[in-house]
Amino acid sequence: MNLDRAETKSEHRRVNRRRVFYIPGYDPIHPRRYRELYRKESVAQADISGYQIGLTAKKAKSGPYGWHVQAEIEGAEVVSDVEVLVWSDIVRDSMESSIPATYLQLAQTAWTYISTGTLRRLMRLRKGPVIAALYPVGMLLVQALLAVLLVWGLARAVTLVSGLALLSGFFVQLAGLVLGMGAGVALLRWFKKMDGKFFAYYLMHDYAYSAASRGANSPELETRVAEFTTMIASAMKDDSLDEVLVVGHSSGAHVAVSVLSDLIRQGLPAQCPQLSFLSLGQVVPMVSFLPDAYRLRADLRFLSQRKELVWVDVTAPGDGCAFALCDPVSVSGVAPQDKRWPLVFSAAFTQTLSPERWAQLRWRFFRLHFQYLCAFDQPGDYDYFRITAGPMTLKERYKDRKPSQSRIDVAVSKFTSEVPV
Repeated sequence: MNLDRAETKSEHRRVNRRRVFYIPGYDPIHPRRYRELYRKESVAQADISGYQIGLTAKKAKSGPYGWHVQAEIEGAEVVSDVEVLVWSDIVRDSMESSIPATYLQLAQTAWTYISTGTLRRLMRLRKGPVIAALYPVGMLLVQALLAVLLVWGLARAVTLVSGLALLSGFFVQLAGLVLGMGAGVALLRWFKKMDGKFFAYYLMHDYAYSAASRGANSPELETRVAEFTTMIASAMKDDSLDEVLVVGHSSGAHVAVSVLSDLIRQGLPAQCPQLSFLSLGQVVPMVSFLPDAYRLRADLRFLSQRKELVWVDVTAPGDGCAFALCDPVSVSGVAPQDKRWPLVFSAAFTQTLSPERWAQLRWRFFRLHFQYLCAFDQPGDYDYFRITAGPMTLKERYKDRKPSQSRIDVAVSKFTSEVPV
């Protein structure tokens, strides 16, 4: 492959056409929710920043779910096609666990992270995502404790009432226990039904999914990675495009790392669009620090050296669910001598959101985890809609951007091997 030709094709020219592939995190929602989020927030950002942007239905009927974007930004008209690379069916399948199975997952996941020393290493990075990881454990244990207390309380009440009525004996106690257990089970079922408010089951399944394989990709996910790679490879052959942008959000960031590594290993056309990778709110260490994450660690090292793409990693300390300003390659202990990527900087929520807006959102942790995809009322140099619909490639937009000085770029992971021993 001629790297010089691949690098310079769109280096200095403005983008007229772009294709965006969005890889969501561990999220079972339908991709139309992402379209509605993009539609609503892009209009809000356009009003704030003084540009024009509009969405229409995707023109091609085949392929992934997506939408068509036409924008006039920074004095240029740009067309972008956004597609969502769905793996929510794998997510949903992994979440279809009974209540007892979820508590078994809790024990297995906790054992994996604690016994391997992974949790202790993660705590050296950011406390926020570790607390987020411990939250479902604590919440599920609290729910179980409340159910046990309800069982004990009702059984005790029946015993007391029967004593006042001069009734006693084994069958009375058994009736009280059965009544209490029925109420306890009903309470646990209610908690699960209301998990849209508590997020305990959702997060437990999230962490259990990777912990179950000790960081290795499941066969189902490997199949999906291959499918995503094929889709993006097809876009890279389209000479009408100026940029192919892959966005990996949350857990989707580490999926994107493997997809892009496979894509580049296969070889890119000599004349191809600029290949760009934007990772947002990444939680890579939750997986890469696990013992058997050989594939991910090898892909992180590989991708960090490549000239074929530009990789920008954006997080924010205000996002308690992400490993903010943690260089995913370096902290995983796989940074090579000739490391080029990623460029790590902060979306700086406390500065790019007004005090009033920050006060509204600062305790809405899951909403803040999606702020990267939303409008900022005091925007800085990070603007999701300029990146995905504006006239500059990711490379050109951040060519002079310095990495955040407060980033963490030292090796922390206990496990750094890229091949099974």
